[in-house]
Amino acid sequence: MSEQPYPVHWEADVVLRDGGIARIRPIGPEDAGRLVDFYEQVSDESKYYRFFAPYPRLSDRDVHRFTHHDYDDRVGLAATVGGEFIATVRYDRTDEQGRAASGPAGTRAEVAFLVQDAHQGRGVASALLEHIAAVARERGILHFTAEVLPANRKMVKVFTDAGYTQQRSFTDGVVHLDLDLEPTVESVRVMRAREHRAEARSVQRLLRPESVAVVGTGRRPGGLGRTLLRNIAAGGFTGRLYAVNHAFPEGGTDVGGVPGHRSVREIAEGGASVDLAVIAVPAERVPEAVADCGAAAVRGLVVVSAGYSETGPEGRARQRELVRQARAHGMRVIGPNAFGVLNTAPDARLNASLSPDMPRRGRLGLFTQSDSIGIALLSGLHRRGLGPSTFVSAGNRADVSGNDLLQYWQDDPDTDAVLMYLESFGNPRKFTRLARRTAVDKPVVVVKGALHSGAVPAGHEVPVTRIPDSTVSALFRQAGVMRVDTVTELLDAGLFLALQPLPAGDRVAVLGNSESLGLLTYDAALTAGLRPAAPIDLTTAAGPDDFAAALTAALADPGSDAVVVTAIPRVGTDLLTADPSDPSDGSTRPAAADPGDPGDPGDPGDPEAGDDPALAAALRAAAAGADKPVVVVHLALDAMADRLGAPAEGPGAPVGRIPAYRAPDRAVGSLAEAASYAAWRASVAEPGRVPDLDRIDEAGAAEDVRRLLPPGAPAGEGVTLDDADTATLLGRYGIEVRRARPAPDPDTAAEAAAALGYPVALKTTAPHLRHRADLGGVRLDLADEGDLRRAYGELTARLGGPAELRPVVQAMAPRGVDTVVRAGVDPAAGAVLSFGLAGAPSELLGDIAHRLVPATDRDAAELVRSIKSAPMLFGWRGAEPVDTAALEELLLRVSMLADDLPEVVAVDLEPVVVSAHGLSVLGARVRLATPPARTDLGPRALTSY
Repeated sequence: MSEQPYPVHWEADVVLRDGGIARIRPIGPEDAGRLVDFYEQVSDESKYYRFFAPYPRLSDRDVHRFTHHDYDDRVGLAATVGGEFIATVRYDRTDEQGRAASGPAGTRAEVAFLVQDAHQGRGVASALLEHIAAVARERGILHFTAEVLPANRKMVKVFTDAGYTQQRSFTDGVVHLDLDLEPTVESVRVMRAREHRAEARSVQRLLRPESVAVVGTGRRPGGLGRTLLRNIAAGGFTGRLYAVNHAFPEGGTDVGGVPGHRSVREIAEGGASVDLAVIAVPAERVPEAVADCGAAAVRGLVVVSAGYSETGPEGRARQRELVRQARAHGMRVIGPNAFGVLNTAPDARLNASLSPDMPRRGRLGLFTQSDSIGIALLSGLHRRGLGPSTFVSAGNRADVSGNDLLQYWQDDPDTDAVLMYLESFGNPRKFTRLARRTAVDKPVVVVKGALHSGAVPAGHEVPVTRIPDSTVSALFRQAGVMRVDTVTELLDAGLFLALQPLPAGDRVAVLGNSESLGLLTYDAALTAGLRPAAPIDLTTAAGPDDFAAALTAALADPGSDAVVVTAIPRVGTDLLTADPSDPSDGSTRPAAADPGDPGDPGDPGDPEAGDDPALAAALRAAAAGADKPVVVVHLALDAMADRLGAPAEGPGAPVGRIPAYRAPDRAVGSLAEAASYAAWRASVAEPGRVPDLDRIDEAGAAEDVRRLLPPGAPAGEGVTLDDADTATLLGRYGIEVRRARPAPDPDTAAEAAAALGYPVALKTTAPHLRHRADLGGVRLDLADEGDLRRAYGELTARLGGPAELRPVVQAMAPRGVDTVVRAGVDPAAGAVLSFGLAGAPSELLGDIAHRLVPATDRDAAELVRSIKSAPMLFGWRGAEPVDTAALEELLLRVSMLADDLPEVVAVDLEPVVVSAHGLSVLGARVRLATPPARTDLGPRALTSY
């Protein structure tokens, strides 16, 4: 038996099936009293299922045995809520014959569970199985065995539904189970499906409460708590609302028509329950409020109080304690320093935020980490006639994050699209996975803020990842996320997605009454990567009927996938010559019109008001029911734009709603993002695959890594392989590096060239000259020994001695395009595959494309074609196209290497000369290191900072 220190890294907070929180941790000697109390609350039937006999109480010996573990051969874990046990699991190491064993002699363990009856059905045992299996694998245990009575169907289901490879038998009235603990595709799928359901449910409990208490409600109007109470009440909350202040009189009071109490516990003692508590007390009083909520079995918290991580180290410690305390009581937290949450569903109508008005109901899910951005988003949607389905402004987002909201919105029937403003990533890999799963059905649009600050915004208690912006774009692109750069673009995209269908392609018709505006729109569409047709100029004299006819024709044209209508105030009516100061003139500006009022269809509009109700009605009627998107670009027609997007209200109101933009680049930008997303979604229906390639020796490569990487090397520290080891390791994956021979003097260079065969290349390998042909460090096509010796002399005379230059001789490769292929491990994002053209395009212009590993054949093809300089590979200016199939295969081989061997933290192939037939890898470097721990493959656990 090997005594191990207390394994603090086994502690974890997990979300259970019903959305509640439990803490999983190792059991120790100090837990004796908790274990006895727990066992007393377990039914006799559950005890019988655990011990196969009546077992009313634990003996002192049992208590000692179940609380004293070596954390190696014997391990016990407990799930706790409020510090008390609700379930336990234990394993004991055995050998192949089931006898007690120690260390490497035993790769099996017998496992057993016990769950308090009141908590059965919450998924506690499934969560414990995930965690005890991870512990076992860490300790070298490969199989679990379990014996279960047939009547204990719930426990049998826990094992059989886990997704592990297993064997099952029935002997002597007992079900015998053997589980192979190696994770399988099915076990990972099961774990992630459970995570999805649990985290979605935990958010639902926050956004659809049946009762809310505002803790910190002032006795007089004004103040943060009283404002929140007013907003919830005025918003029409459909559930029960309570005001809480410890200074209220005993027996309760009335606060503006809302019952007031001294504590949340007092509400519970009166027979009522509170689902959500909105905490608005000073930070130093929040722990007392959280304890009160925990004692009353509150399900979740929105903490608007400030004074946490945004204030410095002391506030950071206070924030960590807030999360720890809330989770210990099974509660999730939005905030602290939060703006609040909104739910516009008619059966909820929750405005637990600092927004004074309840937004109109919409179908956009909104998440932001910034109060000011949240205000801007709500205001911007309101001006455009839209609203959210649900809205969360998470402030410091110490617990609930954008990942949790993605879990919820994926299945939320009230949400059609998701808009997110993110300033930091807590778990980029998980975000990518969840965003991709959501984007299959619903668009996800993201603004990633704080790109260049190199730091996490104040208050965000997350690891500083410093992911390069190009890698973030790759994450988003592969996940199908529509990335925009500004909040305005976020709102523009939301407007489009809320009102229009996705385009089937990138062909765009442009029509309107301004030739100049049409040409500007055409140019903007080309710049955005769309394929616009020549603009149709309806002339400035065009009326509503002309617009409607042209739009109807464009929508019916099979050669277009979307239509952009350009509009300026109409010319050729009395509006241009009318005197607005003459009250007898019919053009006198009317009172502000209701955007939802269709107006007089014959009304030519009011240019001063920026209105044209007849044109708005005509366009909406023509676009109604179309399966192609329509957008409008307008100048000086703001009121008409409001009419185009206004909800249809009342009989005879136009049905179709059209997004309108003040500038061509904004309209076609939203359209281009939607077209790109639609193409991604279509491609997901036929996803790429990781092909089976020949000449792959994974076992041999793994053995090379074990031999070359010093055992026990700390994460991040490693070794750069020499040329020979590099060539050997890459060769295991079918990547051949063209051999280069050292040339420390002219004679050795000549001998090397003779062995390799002329023509040859002479190049330096000094770090400051590596891949710098522009500095004269590379001499090519040396046809004979004379050329070689002459080049050697010129090189050393100009750049330095051989000891400094480290020259090598290499056989010439066929002519082609020089490229660079890399793979590297980002601590937050994981392994990333990169590609670009060597030299100035990648080094000076940053023209490099990225994909996450493992890459599919589709990813490799897109990688080659997504760089701006890709035409160089496909016959630009009459050049012969290169062998892109060979290049894609190389990318896949590098991806497989990085995926199979996480210790390979960097691969750099440069240059890779791609010719018309095949390619040549002329330079290669490989670095090995102990990889950073993966947080996305272990058992389910909430992030802990």
